[in-house]
Amino acid sequence: MSRGAAVSDLWRLADGVLASVALAARRVMAIYRTDFAVHQKQDNSPVTSADLAAHTIISEGLATLEPGVPILSEEGDIPPFEIRAGWQHYWLVDPLDGTRGFVARSGEFTVNVALISDGEPILGVVAVPICATSYAAVRGGGARLEHANGARQDIHTRRISAHQVVVLRSRTRRHVDVNRLIAKLGSVRVMRASSSLKACLVARGLADVYPAFGPTSQWDTAASQCLIEEAGGALTDRQLNPLRYNRSASVENPSFIAVGDPHAGWKKLLAELNS
Repeated sequence: MSRGAAVSDLWRLADGVLASVALAARRVMAIYRTDFAVHQKQDNSPVTSADLAAHTIISEGLATLEPGVPILSEEGDIPPFEIRAGWQHYWLVDPLDGTRGFVARSGEFTVNVALISDGEPILGVVAVPICATSYAAVRGGGARLEHANGARQDIHTRRISAHQVVVLRSRTRRHVDVNRLIAKLGSVRVMRASSSLKACLVARGLADVYPAFGPTSQWDTAASQCLIEEAGGALTDRQLNPLRYNRSASVENPSFIAVGDPHAGWKKLLAELNS
């Protein structure tokens, strides 16, 4: 489905993605309640049977929804860029974002699926298995939260307050430039969270900014970017350019910042930070 697809068609597709993701999330929670094993991948990051089970469920569901559309998943093979360069649109999947939180039984992990068209996310779904909720957004159609009881709620980012800025930062990662940014913001309240939960809080208007100045991969951000943008915010690099996907052989992101209020003077602040 292309970037010019009708909003109604994208929402119908999103409903299908939500169904597959919900099934994956239930399987993830079933494994979460067991004495699961933890293995190390080649990059020393952890992987569990929950990651692999969610990958299988989502891949099968997406293949049924959109036959022939490529799927790029953290737990799948990454084709050479010579092949990926020909993809006009494709699925970008993180079957279990926040595996470390899953292993630590913190509850802070998500399931992320995005549809990329011409390098831009046009559909994004983020599920939170621990509370059986999901977030969804489509290009031009806004963003919503689906509660565990099935109720749907439109969500929006918020205008930044002159009195206090709520900053989200990782529970585990430390970066000196995040400290510098916090110092420049003045009166702040710092909240810590893991995985794409940080982006969800910005999209819901419960936080103002989420800086990520360390290493991340494209499957970490694509669904979140669609969600934040459709809720009224922005997810950009440090020069305020929206992130783009599958533009080179690397699947790594640049440093980025997610903000709820794109008009709050971030250009000047980031210029000072980048100097």
